[in-house]
Amino acid sequence: MRQLALSLTLLLFASATTATQAEEIGSVDTVFKFIGPDHKIVVEAFDDPGVAGVTCFLSRARTGGLKGAFGLAEDKSEASIACRQVGPISIPKPIKPQEEIFSERTSLIFKRLRIVRMVDPKRHTLVYLTYSDRVIEGSPQNSVTAVAVDRAVTIPLR
Repeated sequence: MRQLALSLTLLLFASATTATQAEEIGSVDTVFKFIGPDHKIVVEAFDDPGVAGVTCFLSRARTGGLKGAFGLAEDKSEASIACRQVGPISIPKPIKPQEEIFSERTSLIFKRLRIVRMVDPKRHTLVYLTYSDRVIEGSPQNSVTAVAVDRAVTIPLR
């Protein structure tokens, strides 16, 4: 029993970590709830932690009601992403050809929203993919966006 409690505690701690923190830009209500927050679509922004000058904007559903208020709801798997150059692009340290740069839990324990950055060296482009996964079964729903990098800027890979 103690091992189970310890395992669940570690799993909850691990599910609470994110590579990057998103900043909420705004939201719109989609369903009115008498008790607890409304269901909504949230737009968030986060800067790519390995590439200065690139910001990703993510829109996704957030479940309200009592379950949503207490963090017990499971958010839908649908999300949309748009990453843009918002300043001069620089990559101070080598980056991986494929790397998860954002992860946030969307249910109490088992479901996460993830964003992966991929490098397309042939086209000198950064590709960003968002998707949702679960411990047992993920979702094929995804969204992709790309940011072309000026050929004068080196994309150092490790």
